[in-house]
Amino acid sequence: MDMPRPDAEHEKLARLAGTWTGVENMHPSQWMPNGAEASGVTTSRVAVGGFTVVTDYEQRMGGQVTFVGHGVYTVDPRNQNVVLYWFDSMAGQCEVFRGSWDGDSLALFSENPMMGHLKLTYEFQSDDTMNSAMDCSQDGEAWNRLFDSVYTRSER
Repeated sequence: MDMPRPDAEHEKLARLAGTWTGVENMHPSQWMPNGAEASGVTTSRVAVGGFTVVTDYEQRMGGQVTFVGHGVYTVDPRNQNVVLYWFDSMAGQCEVFRGSWDGDSLALFSENPMMGHLKLTYEFQSDDTMNSAMDCSQDGEAWNRLFDSVYTRSER
């Protein structure tokens, strides 16, 4: 029996690997009524023989760490959807996002009792520049932006 091998969908995930830094525009929300500017660093690597990308994230404001997260991206072999298993310092539990690529853009969706519907997007402007945004919605219809950012890859 042949061992499974990563496919083209797994290879797309490898675009996320590297060290990404950027300025984050935090929009006004119930968690941050006045909005703010933050800096973010994401360090990601291809793991498990090419089947996953493992990522660690740190956000800072005013020189202080304000938010950290850890995620594992993979591809569901049943439907080729991207799945992100996300853990962070806000929720303390696993959040599962699912979605797919559309060209150079990846859109991932989740739903939880605290925040409602979530949409996380990545859009590659080049191999080393990526836009990212998070939107939330209580009903899945009217979306509010939580943050948007531009990240630059400094290491592969």
